[in-house]
Amino acid sequence: MALPNQEFLWGVFQSVDRDRSGYINAEELQQALSNGTWQPFNPETIRLMIGMFDRQNRGQIAFEDFGALWKYVTDWQNCFRSFDRDNSGNIDKNELRTALTTFGYKLSEALMDTIMRKFDRLGNGTILFDGFIQACIVLHTLTAAFRQYDTDQDGYITIHYDHFLNMVINLKN
Repeated sequence: MALPNQEFLWGVFQSVDRDRSGYINAEELQQALSNGTWQPFNPETIRLMIGMFDRQNRGQIAFEDFGALWKYVTDWQNCFRSFDRDNSGNIDKNELRTALTTFGYKLSEALMDTIMRKFDRLGNGTILFDGFIQACIVLHTLTAAFRQYDTDQDGYITIHYDHFLNMVINLKN
């Protein structure tokens, strides 16, 4: 999918940049994105997304990086809609299992239950759009970190406790 034209993106950027700083901070981005419930995105999801696109390491997004962020969110919306089979605006456990299986994950029932508990912020057995993004980012990041140690790709690793803590703590940045 091609990026929208620069004039369109600039208009969106300016409408989100409420303090006219030339950057979009977490609060502005959170207010600009909708998870389908009239509530702002989860702050942790926003933090993850800003961290991914903040090439200047300022804790905010410049216009130069906004196009990639816009495309990223749009791609996630399309992905989310494709797995929201009943068009309910959220993902239930079966829809999430289908999505994660499509992405190549083979997860146990217990782990699926854990993921649902972790990202079901309303406590109704479903995950909203922002929770879906966050769950997928966390799962991808943890898998990539695990694979660095799983050199023989057998699904098992042996690491020192310090390495484990370092790996998990660094994932939070």
